[in-house]
Amino acid sequence: MAANVDTGGGSLLLAWQLKDKRVLIVGGGDVASGRVESVLAADALITIISPDEGLHPLTKRYIKSSDRIIYHDRVFAGLGDLVAVDMVLTAVDDVEKSREICDMCRALRIPVNVADIPSSCDFYFGSQIRDGPLQIMISTNGKSPKLANIIKKKIELSLPFNAGEAIKKVGELRTRLKERAPGVGGDVGRRRMRWMVDLCTSWEMDDLAMLDDEMIKKLLDDGWENNRVPKMEDVGGKQTRTAIGMHWMSDALVLPALGFLAGAACTAFVLQRPHP
Repeated sequence: MAANVDTGGGSLLLAWQLKDKRVLIVGGGDVASGRVESVLAADALITIISPDEGLHPLTKRYIKSSDRIIYHDRVFAGLGDLVAVDMVLTAVDDVEKSREICDMCRALRIPVNVADIPSSCDFYFGSQIRDGPLQIMISTNGKSPKLANIIKKKIELSLPFNAGEAIKKVGELRTRLKERAPGVGGDVGRRRMRWMVDLCTSWEMDDLAMLDDEMIKKLLDDGWENNRVPKMEDVGGKQTRTAIGMHWMSDALVLPALGFLAGAACTAFVLQRPHP
């Protein structure tokens, strides 16, 4: 298969850290509610400017329930609304007003996204998959949001069921490892990276998702300290047969898992019984 040499026309896909940054959202309708959801998930501080009659029910719910949102019941007032703002998102029906806001933002070097006007966007939202710490973005560079959503659904079907939980547990292990063997770069850094790579490639995703504090400690004591990657059973995992195949679980998870499977079996039995 020949390499694709057409490298132009794309975007630089980034994970933008918005924690405690001030994001201004102009508009409060359906599209704006989606913008609020996205930036709230990134722990941003949000200012919403929109007349009350234009608020979507979901936007109203966010305003009522979140202490990270400041709401102004009015229209955009001009440059004064852009003071101390780190990002601007507009989602209003007035195209000329949207472009005017875009021009102001660019003059002030504030990143801006104008809904449905790609040429007035410094960045795109794309279609996103979220599973705990796992985030995947599918972007069509503003060409076809619907196709991005279709592709998103296909990718979701191919992801391991507990990928997010596995990433969370590996992150905890990595933090504990860096505390035990601190330093950036050098021999320790390279060894740390090799050990984590070996662990992630030799253990199944299900195994990684089952890690608990005691197992992490044994991994570090018996594995890292001896420069080897133990098997799941070597650090306290237990093998159990279930209706969905063979899995390794820590002692603390075996009984709850069996209880869950028993409940699922009872539910299936009830659902399969003929109705009177």
